[in-house]
Amino acid sequence: MKTHSLWMITTSCFIALTSAAQARSAYDGSWDLVFVTQKGACEPSYSFTVNVSDGIVSHPNLLKFRGHVARSGAVHASVAVSDKYASGSGRLVGSAGQGRWSGHAGSSLCSGYWTAQRS
Repeated sequence: MKTHSLWMITTSCFIALTSAAQARSAYDGSWDLVFVTQKGACEPSYSFTVNVSDGIVSHPNLLKFRGHVARSGAVHASVAVSDKYASGSGRLVGSAGQGRWSGHAGSSLCSGYWTAQRS
């Protein structure tokens, strides 16, 4: 009976550890982003660092930041700060990425591209 219980506990722990390991994303970690404005009267460029954990993109100081990285590397994110809003999509591959974004600063519509490098 003790052997059976020990086997069940060991199996349960192994399954839990395996599930946690699979939840990690290949893109987890810190990423440096650069956003370049190509159209509109927004700032010419913005740069900041985000963190990816289990495929969820976050920034410690931006409360209205939502983002997700799929297993394929496809990225979708949006951010709002005061009267500024932007959303974008693209792809991460290995330790780099790129994509397009669009949004507004006040009443000015803006768009451009973004690049990413793993920190």
